[in-house]
Amino acid sequence: MVLEQIILSTLLVSLVSLVGVFVLSLKHRTMHAFLFVLMSFATGTLFGSAFLDLIPEALEKTDAHNALFTVLFGLIIFFIVEKFIYWHHHHHSSHEEKEKPFAYLNLIGDGIHNFFDGAAIAASFMANPGLGVTTTIAIIAHEIPQEIGDFSLLIYSGFTKKKALLFNLASALLAVLGALIFFYSSSFIENLEALGLAFTAGMFIYIAAADLMPELQKELNIKKSVIQLISMVIGIMFILWVVVYLE
Repeated sequence: MVLEQIILSTLLVSLVSLVGVFVLSLKHRTMHAFLFVLMSFATGTLFGSAFLDLIPEALEKTDAHNALFTVLFGLIIFFIVEKFIYWHHHHHSSHEEKEKPFAYLNLIGDGIHNFFDGAAIAASFMANPGLGVTTTIAIIAHEIPQEIGDFSLLIYSGFTKKKALLFNLASALLAVLGALIFFYSSSFIENLEALGLAFTAGMFIYIAAADLMPELQKELNIKKSVIQLISMVIGIMFILWVVVYLE
């Protein structure tokens, strides 16, 4: 039953990659307003999942030193992954072709990210079905704006809409692979479940603090900043509600 939940959740997360098909049907202003609120909500769900659910659950399954070290390790790994992608983008010298190589590099980086997302979902469901739900929600919330950005990048780099969707979906499906590898590895690697939860917390904290919050900080309008704060708090409270009532 747990394996079925893991596979269904990772497939659901993978299908989020198809959200790019809606990009071209939305007016720019409508899409901007949608992403504006969603990014704030996603920031809240990621922080909420990390601090209210994943870390406490990891601390119940292993000692504090191992858990917090793994949280830090997750932060560093995702810093390295992003540095690798941006470094390659910066060092392409051909002006005419620099976007297309970066598009493929972005797909590779996104695939690695999705692989870890799948492992995170597996670790969460193996610990607690409710925890699996909160982790899946948090991943979907931050994947929507990311997948829209990825799709836009592929189109900008010369991909057809069909090719962009197929490549994005193929990258997203690595989440299923990550989940299956984690699930079957946990039977012979000690404490893998607890360490997976802590690693996921580090991943979530990094994404929220390093990727999403700097974008939110660019908004200087007071009214819009209040909307951002409210959306973020709603994201945190939503995760708290799931933790209290579904776990």
